Amino acid sequence: MRHYAGLDVSLEETAICVVDETGKVIRELRAASEPDALVETLAATGFTFERVGLEACSLSSWLHQGLTRAGLPALCIETRAARRQWARCRTRPTATMLVVWLRSSERAGIERSM
Repeated sequence: MRHYAGLDVSLEETAICVVDETGKVIRELRAASEPDALVETLAATGFTFERVGLEACSLSSWLHQGLTRAGLPALCIETRAARRQWARCRTRPTATMLVVWLRSSERAGIERSM
């Protein structure tokens, strides 16, 4: 089964939402907003991820480098593109919205990275 992770990054803590290929939320986690902490938390799930997305923010470059160096398929999502997608699903938590965008961008063949 394919898994996706959306990261809602704030300065101190990141909310992580993991869904399967059907869109079912598998886990909701939190980790410090540091590359090593995120890699460790994602690895602890035991899943292999198709995509790990984070919205463009002040920490994005640093986090993206750390995630990709650890072998994770990290994508930095342009804020405007993410917000257009989120407008359709206002009741979901932000990390879950990132996952929705990742899955829809994959179907559309969109690749975003830093």
